[in-house]
Amino acid sequence: PFETMASETIAAYIPFAEKACSFLSASPDPFHAVSNSVLKLEASGFVQLSKRDPFLGKIQPGGKYYYTINKSTLVAFCVGHKFQSGNGFKIIGGHTDSPNLKVKPRSKRSGSGCIQLDVECYGGGLWHTWFDRDLGISGRVLVREKDGRVVQKFVMVDKPVARVSSLCIHLQSASERQSFTVNKEDHLQPIIGTEEMVFQEGVKDQLNGFSEEEKEDIESCTWKKEHEPQLLKLIASELQISVKDIADFELNLFDTQKACLGGIQSELILIV
Repeated sequence: PFETMASETIAAYIPFAEKACSFLSASPDPFHAVSNSVLKLEASGFVQLSKRDPFLGKIQPGGKYYYTINKSTLVAFCVGHKFQSGNGFKIIGGHTDSPNLKVKPRSKRSGSGCIQLDVECYGGGLWHTWFDRDLGISGRVLVREKDGRVVQKFVMVDKPVARVSSLCIHLQSASERQSFTVNKEDHLQPIIGTEEMVFQEGVKDQLNGFSEEEKEDIESCTWKKEHEPQLLKLIASELQISVKDIADFELNLFDTQKACLGGIQSELILIV
């Protein structure tokens, strides 16, 4: 019967689908997506090329190669064993990015006793779907090393540290309940804590718990003063560095709910 055949076919692909779910859950931003893809390519025998050096003489028939751009774009290709100069080629393209809420260069914000994160909408997203989700933070951090060099490190805070909450029903007007209209500048700024907790923990000093060196760095840095100190501390803790070593970052929010299989026969991949 058709149903039996379909079930057997689906079951055969479930291990592959589970791998896809693991990859998607581990790749919430372009930097992690490219990094995880590179690991898979290298495991399959692909050789890294440098854009700064000529490819002439390095590419051979039957070879497999890749290179990255800005650690957010990946180019990978295979050369046929019978390839000759002038032959045709095939290209497959895709995105490493997706619509998300991106942390602004000046993200410090608060209101109604809550500490918020100032974010901007990246891409053409269905922004109403971002409400009432457990959001983590991920992306790229520029870290200043002891020798003065600035290196890139990736961070993934895989826990619900932010939330864009819906307004309770008795505070909404009848028209608001009938039409859920999102103001991207005001309604999508997530809550990451309460001012009361910061004051209690910091004895009304947000820099309490920081070293004297870190305090001086934050107070003297125009860029860092525009971010919530506890956010800087969280990022530094995840990377096991000092707050003063953070030179810049490019962060976005993501849903901490993992990709998984769904449907009665696990025939669907559910991605949030």
